[in-house]
Amino acid sequence: MKTTLTFLLLLISTLGISQTKISGKVIDEKNNPISGANVFIEGSYDGASTNDKGEFIFETSEKGNKVLVVSFLSFETVNIPIEVEKSTNKTIKLKESVNTLDTVVITAGTFDAGEKARVSVLKPLDIVTTAGSNANIVAALQTLPGTQTVGEDGRLFVRGGEADETQTYVDGIRVAQPYGATTQNLPTRGRFSPFLFSGMSFSTGGYSAEYGEALSSVLLLNTKEEETQEKTDISLMTVGLGLANTQIWGKNSISVNTAYVNLAPYQALVHQNVEWNKPFQSLSGETVFRHQFTNGMFKLYAAFDASQFDINQESINSPSKIRVNLDNNNFYLNSSYKGNFGNGWQLTSGLSYGYSHNKIGLDLDNVNNAEHSSHLKLKFKKSFSDRIKLSFGGDYFITRFGEDFNAYSGTNFSSGYNANIAAIYTEADIFFSKKLAAKIGVRASNNDFLKETAVAPRISLAYKVSKSGQFSMAYGQFTEAPRQDYLKYVDYLNSEKASHYILNYQYSKAKQTFRTEVYFKDYSNLVKYDTPTAQYNSVYNNNGKGYAKGLDVFWRDGKSFKYLEYWISYSYIDTKRDYKNYTAEVTPSFVADHSLSLVGKYWIDKWKSQLSVTNSFTTGRPYNNPNETTFMNGKTKSYNNLSLSWAYLLSQQKILYFSISNVLGTQNVYGYEYTNTPDGNGFYNRRAITPTADRFFFVGFFWTISDNKKDNQLKNL
Repeated sequence: MKTTLTFLLLLISTLGISQTKISGKVIDEKNNPISGANVFIEGSYDGASTNDKGEFIFETSEKGNKVLVVSFLSFETVNIPIEVEKSTNKTIKLKESVNTLDTVVITAGTFDAGEKARVSVLKPLDIVTTAGSNANIVAALQTLPGTQTVGEDGRLFVRGGEADETQTYVDGIRVAQPYGATTQNLPTRGRFSPFLFSGMSFSTGGYSAEYGEALSSVLLLNTKEEETQEKTDISLMTVGLGLANTQIWGKNSISVNTAYVNLAPYQALVHQNVEWNKPFQSLSGETVFRHQFTNGMFKLYAAFDASQFDINQESINSPSKIRVNLDNNNFYLNSSYKGNFGNGWQLTSGLSYGYSHNKIGLDLDNVNNAEHSSHLKLKFKKSFSDRIKLSFGGDYFITRFGEDFNAYSGTNFSSGYNANIAAIYTEADIFFSKKLAAKIGVRASNNDFLKETAVAPRISLAYKVSKSGQFSMAYGQFTEAPRQDYLKYVDYLNSEKASHYILNYQYSKAKQTFRTEVYFKDYSNLVKYDTPTAQYNSVYNNNGKGYAKGLDVFWRDGKSFKYLEYWISYSYIDTKRDYKNYTAEVTPSFVADHSLSLVGKYWIDKWKSQLSVTNSFTTGRPYNNPNETTFMNGKTKSYNNLSLSWAYLLSQQKILYFSISNVLGTQNVYGYEYTNTPDGNGFYNRRAITPTADRFFFVGFFWTISDNKKDNQLKNL
């Protein structure tokens, strides 16, 4: 009896701790076995790793319904509900993770620069170290394919689009007046110093549904997220003075950058091709304040610019030169917040205000105008998984513009408009795998001044064909309100439209980047008028149209030659437009069929110097010759500009810098101005539109003062 009782107790004990075997195989999406994957029951210590055949087997004392966890580096972790007693010979398929560095990234139409960019075709430093750019963001971008060099204007012209078809954003908030004030045939500059920005995204087409009111391009500038050291930068230049300072305390930091520019001393020494009464002068400043919250970052960016000049401009249709006296005051304020909240949600919000006031004297006549513009933005983003990310939000743009023309004869005329644009958008990023991704979105906007609603769908795809190479494509519809020069007179126009089609290939590996892109743009609803220039009594309509198609090629190499980094850009474009007062669909006067840029930077260690060279070449641009019967049949000679710069370290924190543009003294011609009436022989005479000076020389001394005594401004030159 005792023996029987002992046997029963042992049997009960054995049954109570009986083990169940769990077995199976782990494979990838191509049915290849995965070796070394971790397989275990959630909440227990029971598990195993897969062998060379991807197989696993282990015993567990767990019972009933549990969760089996399978994980492996570079693959998505899976959680599988199981019934322990029935979990043998299971086959588990893992998907590759899309959060790895070699995951596909959509590149069609976009150039990225900055520490956070997956593939940088430009570095933030390139904006200021490129010979000929003179710390001008726009000038550096003009060495990229897809842009046009329009020397008499100075703004960004992208893929057959005019300069006002490109919108500029700072920390995601629009800048309504991104360029300095100027007059006809005098190039302007971007208002923003590159020193306060850490990243840039320049889209030549097919950009996100988050951005609107741009037919051709979007330029996104991102201010620095944080500063790591307090310092002071002092600049003494042939054209003026500069002072910058950074302070850090706790979770706060502030950076201030000021500059005074006066071209009078320089132009007294260097001959100018124009007659100045008062050369260009400006006083400008920028500041960025940052506060780091536990779950987000607040930034306050402010910039001001006060500039003036007085010039006598030549015109072939005037017996005497026309005096243009311009005073401009500009202010821009931008506040933004980006942070996380709730269950994986991200919030981005911002508000900007821009003010620009111009007082213009045209001989004895006066023009006075002012623009007030604001942008309110709210954006939400949610990652539902590694493979699906959704963003949605809205914008509200406010524009108030007014202009008064006071003629010496006593005639006065006022014009202007008030417009509000409300927009909403939604967009999804979908990663089907590490090799295939899509961005699908739509934007809807309403312009109360034009009494118009527009809906614009957009889609981008990318497929990775190798570890270093991928294809991308993009399609999108884009709308933009007509330019200020028209809306200040009439309110019956509609928005102009463009459709983009882009195919891109990019290869990037070990400091080498190659990309090529073909595109087609279809323009519609372009504004036309029936007078020599747009004026108050013109008859306007939206019957204009056009197209642009072409090829862009870019190659950057920082690997092949020690101490040398260079890039080559080439663009071919075929574009025609029937707009403004054109009498036919022709290539616009700002477009060159072929553009080529070569940029090189070489460090000479023995001399403690960095040499930089930039050569920009374009074929001739069209112009209209009234002596010929065919409209816009003339073509200028080719444009060429070779620029050099040299930065020499006097000491670790002191730099002497020299630069010269158009070293070869090429006599470039931007176009021609013809007389309004023919001479006695029936011939229309002309004069060439040329640069304001044959060359531009620059000398500067830059001194950095910091605690570590190592920082300098070489990266900013």
